Amino acid sequence: MTNYARMYRLGFTPWERYGPAAGAQLRSWLDREAQDRPSPPGRALDIGCGRGQFTSELVDHGWETTGVDLVPLAIEAAREKGPAGVDYVVGDVTDLSPDLGTFDLFVDIGCFQGLDRTQRVAHGRSVTALAAPGATLLMLAFGPSIYRRMVEGVSQEEVEDAFSGWELIDVEDAPTKGLGFPMNRTRPKWYRFRRSTG
Repeated sequence: MTNYARMYRLGFTPWERYGPAAGAQLRSWLDREAQDRPSPPGRALDIGCGRGQFTSELVDHGWETTGVDLVPLAIEAAREKGPAGVDYVVGDVTDLSPDLGTFDLFVDIGCFQGLDRTQRVAHGRSVTALAAPGATLLMLAFGPSIYRRMVEGVSQEEVEDAFSGWELIDVEDAPTKGLGFPMNRTRPKWYRFRRSTG
């Protein structure tokens, strides 16, 4: 995760080029979530929010939104350009503070895939601790590929292992339009999980 801080300092953030395509996909998932959810939007956590590329989508859909990222420089930029009413905090996604409260929706676009196995398990445990009953997790992650040394990715099994206490209710291939090489060879997927209400 240290590499991200270095890349932000250098102004080299290639993952942001996928923003417009991922934003459109996120809107579709949020619309689906609104149709399936019996209650109105509650609190949402944008995990690994970076410079806040997707927090406005959550706000536009009525979610009370918090963005969290490990890189202070990214959080500063998010605060400067983000929509009003969003809380941006510096934090470690593998050890989220209970002071954040509980959330009804978690969105992870490209964060989980950059963690090693131990960190992925900690990420899952950390998110679960803040999940309200019936909470949803939406995740976009690259899949493993022969380019894994250049582009991080995770398998569906690795995602499910980290969120074993959640029910996987949807998994779909994500379009690769807007992704350059080799990211367009990583078979990205969207996952939607639901936390037990019991």
